[in-house]
Amino acid sequence: MILYLTEWLQQFHSGFSAFQSLILRSICGALTALFISFIVGPHMIRWLSVYNIGQSVRDDGPQTHLSKTGTPTMGGALILVAVISSTLLWTDLSNRHMWVVIVVTILFGAIGWVDDYKKLALRNSKGLSAKAKYFWQSVIALAVAFFLFYTAQTASETTLLVPIFKNITYELGWLFIPFTYCVIVGTSNSVNLADGLDGLAILPCVLIAGGLAVFAYAAGNINFSTYLNIPYVAGVGELIIFCGALMGAGLGFLWFNAYPAQVFMGDIGALALGAALSVIAVLVRQELVLFVMGGIFVLEAVSVILQVASFKLTGRRIFHMAPLHHHYELKGWPEPRVIVRFWIITVILVLVGLATLKIR
Repeated sequence: MILYLTEWLQQFHSGFSAFQSLILRSICGALTALFISFIVGPHMIRWLSVYNIGQSVRDDGPQTHLSKTGTPTMGGALILVAVISSTLLWTDLSNRHMWVVIVVTILFGAIGWVDDYKKLALRNSKGLSAKAKYFWQSVIALAVAFFLFYTAQTASETTLLVPIFKNITYELGWLFIPFTYCVIVGTSNSVNLADGLDGLAILPCVLIAGGLAVFAYAAGNINFSTYLNIPYVAGVGELIIFCGALMGAGLGFLWFNAYPAQVFMGDIGALALGAALSVIAVLVRQELVLFVMGGIFVLEAVSVILQVASFKLTGRRIFHMAPLHHHYELKGWPEPRVIVRFWIITVILVLVGLATLKIR
């Protein structure tokens, strides 16, 4: 919206042309989302407390978590409000890539909202059933995969890039659809599994969004994409506005979610953020780099898969408890140590992912 306003204002002062810059608008988007989070956050936490929408804690987990019972949850709504509002203010509303990300974020957030609402407001311990949740995630992910496949304007938009190796690419063809489906559903659920400690999931999401912003800017600029030998995708550079807004909203949420948390994200935030990051990675053709940068999320998901498989096949557990962060808690690590070390690992992995831009 502001982009169109500044275009009109250029006739009165040339200085407004600065807002054509993607970088400036992404910075403005980040600051706007951060400001919205700071303003709306306290009111949302108070509202959640008044209506007793608080966390239920399992008694078979780390005993230190029992004190978190009743902490306001569904705080992910704060992230979505800040991200979507800021993005709509600063982006080019005619960009189709942006609308794909916005719609997917809202729809996955809606799935999480229903699950959270049933569990927390209606006191239904099961919430949205696993089958129902997976069904709606699958419907949305497949719809997005089909849409991106049939609206692709160049072959590079459905080509799989292998990081580091300069000349190794694979034209996926129709396999793009199941591959994209797996990336979206897998990433969304992985982020949800990692959302178990104060601030554990949100800062990695912020860091990964920053990394993807770099890829989006490079892929959307024909000069940079040619120099770095990555596919040029027209218009995809606009996604750095969304990435900037996600970073600002994420940091604003972390202000309230840092240990000891005043509010938890809930499925409404975790499912939406995972889906948003995965769709951005698909659009900029960096799905494999997403797996590198989101290594913590991958490990959390793999730990659950291995734990379940081991128990069903052998009757024995590999970890003290899954997901992985609970395993380290039960080994005696204080919660802040687990959180900060997972953050540090994510910083390293994001830097490794960014290094693949040049190491080709």
